[in-house]
Amino acid sequence: MAKRLFDLTVAIIGLIVLSPLFLLAAVLVFISLGWPVLYSPTRTARYGSTFTQRKFRSMRIAVGPTSHHSGDDDPRITSTGRFIRRFKLDELPQLWNVLTGDMSLVGPRPEALEYTKMYSEEQMAILDLKPGITDYSSIEFANLGAFLVGGDPDTVYKEQVWNRKMELRMQYVKNHSFWIDLKLLFRTFAAILKRN
Repeated sequence: MAKRLFDLTVAIIGLIVLSPLFLLAAVLVFISLGWPVLYSPTRTARYGSTFTQRKFRSMRIAVGPTSHHSGDDDPRITSTGRFIRRFKLDELPQLWNVLTGDMSLVGPRPEALEYTKMYSEEQMAILDLKPGITDYSSIEFANLGAFLVGGDPDTVYKEQVWNRKMELRMQYVKNHSFWIDLKLLFRTFAAILKRN
């Protein structure tokens, strides 16, 4: 209950206080990419259900098959997209996901169904928790786009990132608390500031 109350409080305050940033990001995305301004992928939620995640668009809509992940060298990323990604402004709409109860501020980052199907029996415990905007892996891979350059990003992700991300997710599953959530939030802000 404390976690949900905290999520609601921060989401409501964040949506109000950060509304100028929402407007700025939306206008920039609309000017560079047109409508829609939001990217709305389907992600796996708690207990294996699905939900629509919200992010500001940072890439042109591609024709044909595309990868789930993108490196910083992806030609689909616009200059506006690079800017909002750099400062994590593309993640702001997920405060709405927190408000509606689909996500928490802190929790294992949600994955596409293609990836959650790869979970082992032990890793299925990740789905017992509500997915979050940030977690240990978000901090360690705060600059994931730079890590995925120079090759097929999905292949690099599966071969060099996936196992470590799963370790970090399981770390949170086995040892999570309200105070750890607060610590992870502060570490997330620090990682963004350090990156910039």
